[in-house]
Amino acid sequence: MYDVAIVGAGPVGLFLACELGLQGVSVVVIEREAEPGSVWRTAPLGMRGLTASSLAGFYRRGLLADLLEVDDGSLVDDQPGEVRGFGHFAGIMIDPDAVDGATLPYRLPTPAPEVLMTGLAHVEEVLTERAVKYGVEIRRGAAVTDLTQYDEHVVVRAGDDEYAARWVVGTDGGRSAVRRLAGFEFVGTDPLFTGYTMQIEVDDEAKLQPGFTVTPRGMYVSLRMAGHIGVLDFDGGAFDRTQEPTVEHLQEVLRRVSGTDVTITEFGRASTYTDRAMQVTNYRNGRVLLAGDAAHIHSPLGGQGLNTGLGDAMNLGWKLAATIQGNAPDGLLDTYQSERHPIGEWVLDWTRAQVTVLKPGPHGRALQGVMRDLLGTPDGAAYVYGKISGMQNRYDLGSEHPLVGRVAPEFRLEDGTRLADLMADGRGVLLDFTGELEGFTGAPYAAGRARDDLGLAAVLVRPDGVVAWAGDADRNAFEQAANRWFA
Repeated sequence: MYDVAIVGAGPVGLFLACELGLQGVSVVVIEREAEPGSVWRTAPLGMRGLTASSLAGFYRRGLLADLLEVDDGSLVDDQPGEVRGFGHFAGIMIDPDAVDGATLPYRLPTPAPEVLMTGLAHVEEVLTERAVKYGVEIRRGAAVTDLTQYDEHVVVRAGDDEYAARWVVGTDGGRSAVRRLAGFEFVGTDPLFTGYTMQIEVDDEAKLQPGFTVTPRGMYVSLRMAGHIGVLDFDGGAFDRTQEPTVEHLQEVLRRVSGTDVTITEFGRASTYTDRAMQVTNYRNGRVLLAGDAAHIHSPLGGQGLNTGLGDAMNLGWKLAATIQGNAPDGLLDTYQSERHPIGEWVLDWTRAQVTVLKPGPHGRALQGVMRDLLGTPDGAAYVYGKISGMQNRYDLGSEHPLVGRVAPEFRLEDGTRLADLMADGRGVLLDFTGELEGFTGAPYAAGRARDDLGLAAVLVRPDGVVAWAGDADRNAFEQAANRWFA
């Protein structure tokens, strides 16, 4: 019997497998696709943006160099105060020059970039290699067809095989079989548009503006990358997966939404999606948990989907491992629901807001004007950028300190040791900048002055990189916080 069976070998399932494998938990990953690296997961159709919070997680597990395809020694380029990423809200681009990274709260120099465009297949390749190193088994080529829960374990059937595990996690996407078979309640709002992702060539590329273009009938995106074009058509989601998108249909939609007479001259492939926004009411049902798109679906506007799923995996991994190994404080696994469900709700509302701004008609047009004005200001650009980076999201951990509940800044001790160096083994850490908290054994300990301590005496960082406590060297306050997270 395995400790955990993960259904779905996308980035979320594989990152979770790495987190569990790092802790010595026995894991099997079950994937319906026989082979990795389909055309939908490689460039250009499989390109996705990883944001700062996700990249911080890769960095602190020693995965960033492989993700960037560089040597470990090259991860020394700190650029404080410089926003090296980009983003948009409802197709309205954020100007990096308008965001002063030095003014973003609790940010420190880090080798991790603010954003990285990469292919899903590459992310999966990096994570697969690490998962296998940790002893994770990956079984491909059979879809899950049945799931039965017992008091102490769960049995999953995929093809002719059955897998018994103490816990099952569904990371099998928006049409999750695990979600359906385990009886999760999935609620939300109906779509307003059908979105199209096309790999095509057109007669005159200059007819389509590069980047995001909002029109009176929706929006189109021309990336000038191997004919990768996207279109949002506000038809109430009527076309999504109801029929195969023909060249004739795609051309009609592209012409109507773009307001041009562009002609498709070469067709590769196309897929559709909607802005349907739904979430399970609880991320756990007995011994079955959900993460990623299996737990929440929404439009891709703003690029939050993959990053939200990776956040789920980072949050769940150490908690589930501690529960399995019997060293979890009471109620630790319950905090997966209390912390991640509100984040999922926020992401759904964040994408709904963008859909509303893009909605054709005078109301949407008025909102577009307001948002363009706001994003043209330093404060407005910084607010939106901070949100989509993931670094400004905050769990409610019962503390008034504004750093508690956020992704930890990349503290660096005077001897050159980084927070990431201390977290590569998957444990949390107490950074004691004054040396006054030595002797508490509930969390790994590191003492020394920091190059920039942000005015703090000590910081307790959970295994997922989230600050659990920060402040003065108050032993009683620290021990109360540490006992909550470390048995």
